[in-house]
Amino acid sequence: MPQLSLSWLGLGPWAASPWQLLLLAGASWFLARSLTKIYTFYDNCYRLRCFPQPPRRNWFWGHLGLAKWQRLISEGSARLDMFEHISLMTLDSLQKCVFSFDSNCQEQPSEYIAAILELSALVTKRHHQIFLYWDFLYYLTPDGRRFRRACDLVHDFTDAVIQERRCTLAAQDVDDFLKAKAKSKTVDFIDLLLLSKDENGKKLSDEDIRAEADTFMFGGHDTTASGLSWALYNLARHPEYQERCRKEVQDLLSNRDPKEIEWDDLAQLPFLTMCIKESLRLHPPVTIISRCCTRDVALPDGRVIPKGNVCAISIFGIHHNPSVWPDPEVYDPSRFDPESPQKRSPLAFIPFSAGPRNCIGQTFAMSEMKVVLALTLLRFRVLPDDTEPRRKPELILRAEGGLWLRLEPLSAGAE
Repeated sequence: MPQLSLSWLGLGPWAASPWQLLLLAGASWFLARSLTKIYTFYDNCYRLRCFPQPPRRNWFWGHLGLAKWQRLISEGSARLDMFEHISLMTLDSLQKCVFSFDSNCQEQPSEYIAAILELSALVTKRHHQIFLYWDFLYYLTPDGRRFRRACDLVHDFTDAVIQERRCTLAAQDVDDFLKAKAKSKTVDFIDLLLLSKDENGKKLSDEDIRAEADTFMFGGHDTTASGLSWALYNLARHPEYQERCRKEVQDLLSNRDPKEIEWDDLAQLPFLTMCIKESLRLHPPVTIISRCCTRDVALPDGRVIPKGNVCAISIFGIHHNPSVWPDPEVYDPSRFDPESPQKRSPLAFIPFSAGPRNCIGQTFAMSEMKVVLALTLLRFRVLPDDTEPRRKPELILRAEGGLWLRLEPLSAGAE
């Protein structure tokens, strides 16, 4: 079968199948894996951070969309589509982390954000039209022309940021540049890419940098938005778990004014973490992945998967296997209680895939989900909608017609 071209991401036509938009392969994968481990300007932990400390209250209030939700509720719109609002929030946050750019896309239109959303929709639509897998046919269609225009807009934005940073670097010493960035706490992913060199001391080209930045933006917003939306849905359906999470956050921040979360706090939210993991089990953002066998793989029954075969792996099926997960459709955070570890394979829970080609942004995503859920539960009670959503697997796991929930503001004393 012809393969969808991912050349707009710098990955080329060899990147197979639409769900691999969420992965990197070959040299690009190796580069991104190395860069993620290098990105430790402020400590020695192997995790991707956009800030040495979470931003101040006014940043969170705006970028997490909480002020917008508060306004919509005051105007009588307490019923919201989580996917619509949280997708904008994750894009807003990623643009800040990758480019140090405040898009304010949750309150006003942004051409760049609109282009990213349009590309996501067009890739999903193209996946269902097999004859349009050939690029030369696809680019003759109206959707293909829209795709090219959106790609050009995304590339132009990233190129402008790269050129601006190159000029700044050229005008000052690298050490001075890093010191100034560290002092203002604004080192971002573009800075890291510009300063990186390979083993031969060669710097990355503008095209390499653009490919990495666009991949993080495209692959990182929808997946986290899906995880957050379904987590809020599960907490809305289980108010006892929601209240326990809220109490955990309130206790953690009880002696602070204003209520701000530090990075070290993220490890002090065990029950919230359990709830997130159980939601990722029940509703994995990416339901299926693929892997190409680099050698013959012998199965327990004696059959062999030949080298070169592409295998589809159902994350959704693994997470709902009743022989591993009793009552798999039941939302039960205690499955992930660190005090009572379960005897199951580490590959029974793979929301971020597994092995050397797992999701390189999983720590970033988990940190973002903890922060968003903690601050949301601190200010709102989340209630289920009258209509039960139906799962809709696309590039990510969505809900048919949107994932609608109701929000109820908590009093200032409840915070």
